[in-house]
Amino acid sequence: MFNPSREQVRDFFFESWRKHRESMPLTPLEAMAVDVIGIHPEYHRLLEKRDEYVDRDYLPEHGETNPFLHLSMHLSIREQVSIDQPRGVAAHHQRLCVALGSVMDAEHAMMDCLGEMLWRAQRAGTAPDAGVYLSCLSEKACPS
Repeated sequence: MFNPSREQVRDFFFESWRKHRESMPLTPLEAMAVDVIGIHPEYHRLLEKRDEYVDRDYLPEHGETNPFLHLSMHLSIREQVSIDQPRGVAAHHQRLCVALGSVMDAEHAMMDCLGEMLWRAQRAGTAPDAGVYLSCLSEKACPS
């Protein structure tokens, strides 16, 4: 299993964006990252200044969103949807795209559920529970 360090994840995004800006060939994963970065223009300047941002901490208690975590969650969700794992996630994604009007809005809604599942697992010291994730997605896709 691939378990990159914080710096490796950040360097992946910095390098993908640099290669895109320089019209260099991209791997399929880099192309996916560039697509996600493209829908987040608020991160473009940051990704052009590696030395300034590679070690920066983003503290939620200060109202900060970690752009690298945010972009990584987009990639995770896109991978989940592409292989429908956990089973049913692709259908939830499609329903959210229709209900919310865009892929980006659907992915942002899904991030709430993904984050909730990961938070619960971390808090309980257990593996992430796909049932928690899918239940949350179901509530978002079909609110009662």
